[in-house]
Amino acid sequence: MDGCLKSVLVTWFILLQVILCAWLNMMGSVIRIFSILDFLDLGSLNFVYLLVGQCLCGTAQPLIIFSPTKLAALWFPEHQRATANMIASMSNPLGILIANLLSPALVQGGKDIPLMLGVYAGPAVFACALATLGVRDKVPPTPPSASASHSNSPSFFRGLKMLLRNTAYIILALSVATGIAIFTCFSALLEQILCVNGYSNFFAGLSGALFIVSGLIGAFCLGLYVDRTKKFTEATKVFLCLAALASIGFAVVSQLRNQTYALATISSLFGFFGFAIYPVAMELAVECSYPVGEGSSSGLIFVISQLLGVVLMLLLQSLAVEKKDAPFSTCTSAIGKALDWSTSTLMMAGICSLAACFFVAAFHTNYRRIFAEVSHDFSVNKSEEDVAVTAEK
Repeated sequence: MDGCLKSVLVTWFILLQVILCAWLNMMGSVIRIFSILDFLDLGSLNFVYLLVGQCLCGTAQPLIIFSPTKLAALWFPEHQRATANMIASMSNPLGILIANLLSPALVQGGKDIPLMLGVYAGPAVFACALATLGVRDKVPPTPPSASASHSNSPSFFRGLKMLLRNTAYIILALSVATGIAIFTCFSALLEQILCVNGYSNFFAGLSGALFIVSGLIGAFCLGLYVDRTKKFTEATKVFLCLAALASIGFAVVSQLRNQTYALATISSLFGFFGFAIYPVAMELAVECSYPVGEGSSSGLIFVISQLLGVVLMLLLQSLAVEKKDAPFSTCTSAIGKALDWSTSTLMMAGICSLAACFFVAAFHTNYRRIFAEVSHDFSVNKSEEDVAVTAEK
């Protein structure tokens, strides 16, 4: 009875979590518009609207970014979970890509910022209405898998303690979180790294777009493959190694001039192999830590990646030194002085390679959730056979 009650509470919490996220994001987007309304003008304090609105939107992100693995477990059978997780997880970078492409087209000058804020508020209001009025069922009528119908997840703190004692999970979390941190730094610093050697801001934006688009394609392909084969560990190891090779290629080629095609190709490969790891690794985290809740196992990896991202960003920026002789630099005043990023990019490639080698050598695990589901199906079938034999007698 306690297990059933806990399962119901967890599924209700996920439903409320999605709705709360939609409302926070909507309120944040609307409050940002207040900064341009004359009747709500605060004078020099108008930035408060932007700050509060952005904080609300930022608060909404953790509520939804931890949910793909749990939603995939509750709503999809075992042969569709990786693909479902991939679609939900990749919606975030897809939204970032659309915003990066749309913002320059909307804003030609300061007078166009109100238009941009209004355009971005529209989807947030629509998503809020969709989540509030459209999401009615917390679980499907028929459980899609044995793990969905017989949830025995421990409490949050007990689950956290189990995760910290799980060697395989710790290795996975550190390796994947390091990769996510590197991808975050790559996206944030790409323009500054390339402008020093004469690459335009447009090309940097194109490389960033190729990085994300290729990542979406890679995640889609790998999600389908893993759903069919269940080779979570092998796929993660291979793609992490290939992403490390791509990071080495970027560290070398980014310091050369007139290598647009090579850089575009390397950025695409880095995204294709790097982004594809995330949804599969989240599923692998659930498999190696079962019966710990899906939100806890994937959420801890995300938190670690954000902390590592801050540390790595500070490290890479501290290693970049001013480049006095930079005749081909296209760095604008908004970016800052031309800096030599060669040491930083080599450090980034070295950390990515170290994480890949560590994961390949040290990570080994059994697929606990799949084993539990297979065992449950076997026991159910065995019981049915016993009943049939008894009836015949």
